Amino acid sequence: MSIWWSLHLRREAASVPLARRLLLGTMETAGVDPDISYDLSVALSEACANAVEHGGDRAAGEASAAYRVTAYLDGETCRIEVADSGPGFPMRHGGQCAYAMPASPTAESGRGLCLIEQLADHVHFRNRPGRGAVVSFDKILKWREDALLKVS
Repeated sequence: MSIWWSLHLRREAASVPLARRLLLGTMETAGVDPDISYDLSVALSEACANAVEHGGDRAAGEASAAYRVTAYLDGETCRIEVADSGPGFPMRHGGQCAYAMPASPTAESGRGLCLIEQLADHVHFRNRPGRGAVVSFDKILKWREDALLKVS
């Protein structure tokens, strides 16, 4: 069984819990272990919060006023992508994405991308020239003992 959904959301703070609740509901219905669901929902919240904060110039028009979230539960893996239409990630020499690490563990901002890397099994940050940035991450799923919809 495969489950996937995609949302086109406004770059507003209220969109973050909406995406998180939809992911948690999907995972609960599929029978995913609650700890795995929680980790992915926190990572999704961080990615969405970054899209809301950095995903574009609201004055530039409709395209930058929104971002997209897509989730795939396929086989034993959940993959999530959050795409915005902002300026993208800063680039390092050699063309790889770079992002600022927080100044300290108690910093109020700058921890989201690091948190996503800690909660997911694989993370990829990429720029789409002239069209924004994409954060994609995946995690191997575990199932609840009573799961009826185990993906095989």
